[in-house]
Amino acid sequence: YIAAMSGVFCLMIAFVLCLSFALFSADNSGLDELSTDSNILNGIKYNMRKNFDLEHEGCYLQAGKKECLQECGFNATAKTIFIIHGWTMSGMFESWMHKLVSAVMQREQDANVVVVDWLLMAQQLYPDAVNHTHDVGLHIADMLNWLQDEQQLPLQNVHLIGYSLGAHVAGYAGTYVRGTIGRITGLDPAGPMFEGVEEQKRLSPDDADFVDVLHTYTREALGVSIGIQQPIGDIDIYPNGGEVQPGCALGDVLAVAGNFMEVMKCEHERAVHLFVDSLMNKDHMSFAYQCTGPDRFKKGICLSCRKNRCNNIGYNARKMRKRRNSKMYLKTRADTPFGGYHYQMKMHVFNRKQSDNADPTFHVKLYGAHNDTGNIFVDVHDNTVGLNLTNTFLVFTEADIGDLLKIRLNWEGDSESWTSVWKNIKKNFWAWNAKPPKPVLEIRRIRVKAGETQKKFTFCAQDTSKTEISPGDSITFVKCRDGWEVKPRKRYET
Repeated sequence: YIAAMSGVFCLMIAFVLCLSFALFSADNSGLDELSTDSNILNGIKYNMRKNFDLEHEGCYLQAGKKECLQECGFNATAKTIFIIHGWTMSGMFESWMHKLVSAVMQREQDANVVVVDWLLMAQQLYPDAVNHTHDVGLHIADMLNWLQDEQQLPLQNVHLIGYSLGAHVAGYAGTYVRGTIGRITGLDPAGPMFEGVEEQKRLSPDDADFVDVLHTYTREALGVSIGIQQPIGDIDIYPNGGEVQPGCALGDVLAVAGNFMEVMKCEHERAVHLFVDSLMNKDHMSFAYQCTGPDRFKKGICLSCRKNRCNNIGYNARKMRKRRNSKMYLKTRADTPFGGYHYQMKMHVFNRKQSDNADPTFHVKLYGAHNDTGNIFVDVHDNTVGLNLTNTFLVFTEADIGDLLKIRLNWEGDSESWTSVWKNIKKNFWAWNAKPPKPVLEIRRIRVKAGETQKKFTFCAQDTSKTEISPGDSITFVKCRDGWEVKPRKRYET
């Protein structure tokens, strides 16, 4: 029910957006024909922060007014970080802005932290706000050019952080500034009216020396996704596949907020909160792993850090050699600290005693040097465990359990959950009164790779005579040797 209602809500939002685009298009032959009132442009403010609390006024930079630089204490040799908001219905800064500003200032205490306030232009019909992104980006570029002239500001020290529409504003700023900005971070860049357009009309890798993007709301309804789906940076990170974010289910959000709009905001804003988390929890950084797509990642195939195939997320992301659109994935917890631990597990399942239709539901329990997990459902992405095949799957734990010492594999009994009951009904539907034989599978070892440490281990059955498993049974595996089994290299005669 909750999943269905969440889907209906997303369709409603998509319908409203599509309708506003249609009405806008009917009255306007094209975005380029719309002009921006210079009075509105004059409403763009650059609020340099001196206090974590946005309720305190701060100090305003104005291009052409040198006295502002001294009054604000602008330091051209320090990092300069611009934070750019997106579309707004309230016309006010939302709570995420307060959290992000505070976190940036705590992490970079000597930096020039500047909030770009374009609320007057952002609190309009969404298509109008989209049209204004170009002008706001150009305005920011002019400000940076003035700072270069007056203060010899090194653009390499400049970092633009843009949320939603603000990400594309940052892209335009990077396009028009004189020189190359050091870094742009896009926090769930807006999708409507930017998906699939040419690079010069959205955030793209050419807009800075390093462009990193977090995608947290790429679910599509009626052809519209709130966050952009396509990769648009040097690295594009898709937490939880960029789709359903833990803690953002309809029931979870309504229980706290009681507001349908908060359901949509939860996933869209999750990019901001992941970024804040990366600023505040640098002792446990979240890692993302390069993969061709979410399906392969869910299978646990992509947990390698070789050749820059993994990276920290958020503020701690490392600049990589220019390689466009490197898609990366990770799983997260539902709340801060969001980081967890990824394990790739490989087990060869041998078919025993005519178990072709076994379709087992497996759980694993991990025993570590620091802690143990509960039973974790083995999410077999293809829905069935392959028999006489090596099955690879991903296991994610929220807590650091330390070095993995032992694994218990459990085959759920036919009546232990609705999933197993339904599987049993389907399996026995044509069997009438004949009781089918009890399925038996054999699993001799489980190979494990820990994503965060890149350590590899092999686990063998603790009781070597106990390698067969049936519904309701379990097998315990213990570490039996370090590293993968390495095949001897072929020797070539010379």
